[in-house]
Amino acid sequence: MTDIKDLRRILDDYKRVAIVGLSADWSRPSNFAAKYLLDHGFEVIPVNPKYDEILGQKCYADLEDIPVAVDIVDLFQRVERVPPFVDQAIKIGAKVVWMQLGIVHEEAAQKARLAGLEVVMDRCMKIEYARLFGGLNTIGVNTGVISAQRPRQFNR
Repeated sequence: MTDIKDLRRILDDYKRVAIVGLSADWSRPSNFAAKYLLDHGFEVIPVNPKYDEILGQKCYADLEDIPVAVDIVDLFQRVERVPPFVDQAIKIGAKVVWMQLGIVHEEAAQKARLAGLEVVMDRCMKIEYARLFGGLNTIGVNTGVISAQRPRQFNR
């Protein structure tokens, strides 16, 4: 488990993020998170063989195609697809492997750690950045979409 101090340091120090599985569909969580990161000073590099460009950023088919050094490899992938991307992250010299909410792969994480990478699992970069740098109350939560009130159809 990554503690708050480490999360804050990672998000403060590393600004070039390759997002594996980034979708061009604005309604997908990966797209929303990438847009947020772009708006908050991160350089986002989309990795998805389906697209040439996402959010105005050149898209790459895989991590090894990226011509610049990558700090964080952010995985929007099913858990069974994680190991090959961790191998690529190690090969390209990334500093951090970040597995999104719901993604935990202990074996791949251990391999990354042994290769000198930091690992974050089961967390969202957008949520953690907002939580740790002061934007969670105004962006992403205080939208009126999430409410503790029961929907009208259940209040009969």
